[in-house]
Amino acid sequence: MAQPAATVTPEDVQRLARREFGADREGEILALLSEYGTEDWHREPDRVRAACLKLAGGDADRLRAEIQNAKRDWRDVLGPAEYPEYMKHMFRIQNYPEAEQERIIDNDWRQYQEWFK
Repeated sequence: MAQPAATVTPEDVQRLARREFGADREGEILALLSEYGTEDWHREPDRVRAACLKLAGGDADRLRAEIQNAKRDWRDVLGPAEYPEYMKHMFRIQNYPEAEQERIIDNDWRQYQEWFK
């Protein structure tokens, strides 16, 4: 069963940074976020940056920690940000009825979309 994946633009990252941290800190936050995406193996920089913003919840220290997590392994931020419930069940999800798997995936997508907008 496929999970939806977020499509994030640089403009989205800027909007989310401003929303989560305020316009007065936008430059500082965007500079922090730019630390991810500097290596060839850093995947989907804008999507990962948005995930870091979501997980930080407006806390700059937490944002720094999430960026460091992403720099080690981008999946460590995408999973909890985009698929939090699925991550709790991922090693046994295949044992769940299809309807329950769909419910988990749909709930995760809904919560992410609500945050993203």
